[in-house]
Amino acid sequence: MPAERKIYGEDHRIFRDAVARFMEREVVPYHDQWEKDGVVSREVWLKAGEAGLLLSTAAEEYGGAGADFGYCAIVIEESTRVNASGLGFQLHSDIVAPYIETYGSEELKKAWLPPMAKGEIIGGICMTEPGTGSDLQGVKTRAVRDGNDWVITGQKTFITNGQNADLFIVVAKTDPSKGAKGTSLILVEADRAGFKRGRNLEKLGLKAQDTSELFFEDVRVPVSNILGEENQGFRYLMEQLPRERLLSAIRAVASAEVAIEWTVKYTKEREAFGQKIFEFQNTKFKLAECHAQAQMGRVYVDNCIELLREGKLDLEAAAIAKLWCSEMQGRVLDECLQLHGGYGYMWEYPITKAYADARINRIYAGTSEVMKLIISRYL
Repeated sequence: MPAERKIYGEDHRIFRDAVARFMEREVVPYHDQWEKDGVVSREVWLKAGEAGLLLSTAAEEYGGAGADFGYCAIVIEESTRVNASGLGFQLHSDIVAPYIETYGSEELKKAWLPPMAKGEIIGGICMTEPGTGSDLQGVKTRAVRDGNDWVITGQKTFITNGQNADLFIVVAKTDPSKGAKGTSLILVEADRAGFKRGRNLEKLGLKAQDTSELFFEDVRVPVSNILGEENQGFRYLMEQLPRERLLSAIRAVASAEVAIEWTVKYTKEREAFGQKIFEFQNTKFKLAECHAQAQMGRVYVDNCIELLREGKLDLEAAAIAKLWCSEMQGRVLDECLQLHGGYGYMWEYPITKAYADARINRIYAGTSEVMKLIISRYL
């Protein structure tokens, strides 16, 4: 029996039902086409804004719902349950918006957060570069002060919402002589001269998610577009990364849980050697192991959600959640795919898509190896 989830109340349940209905009505019928297109429609962003699915935790004065983080987790869980891996809502609402709300000036918050909450403006964040990967200290993109402007030059890659986004947070060096301590976060509008979208990258999974290369060639933005203080960007990244890593862990557990559901159903319907596949002892043992792992992950992740609500989630706890849950997700989905036999290799089966989508979870928001380094610092 699944572990009781004590972090959610009746209001959360009502919201979950609304999100589930939204996914079935506005996402599921169109997701296959979005996978072929390599991008979701902007229309679904507007509908998500109208339904209150975006910027759940942002203050009401900025267009958000002023809700607790549990509402963000519910959107992730329900989109994962229907294999809607193309939606970039999570990055937009739970990464980009919190940076703007936490570090942006009042002018920036009032200008950008309300249209983001409505889905009229889509957000992205530009961290990764071709030569840096998880090493944010090695960022090469430059932002040079010229009068009342920042002049930004550089290249970013693997950027979620890269084709759809109207606004990007760019991680750039404003004082290279200071290394990581010379990093700043600067907002760049997509209509600025010198900004160019590159390829919509072809990926192993997440087929409907527009993941792109972006180029900045002497892009001028006002000095007022900086988030927080100059040269404090790396500190801000470290403050917000626990939340981002928890998002990955939430998705990993939800993915494992729904994969087990699909596989139990499949093995109870499919026959081999005169009996249901589920009746073989090996099948029962494998699924029992998967279920136990998913439930252990669920308990830890729910505890981390509560810690985040209380402002107590630290780098260590988030790294443990990200490491263990993403690795667990990989193990569970591999076992579930195996129990589907040859059909587990067919793209029309949800387990196949989920398996391909899951592989990135051990890489982005910091690789498993980086998570181990972080955890080791606390030993």
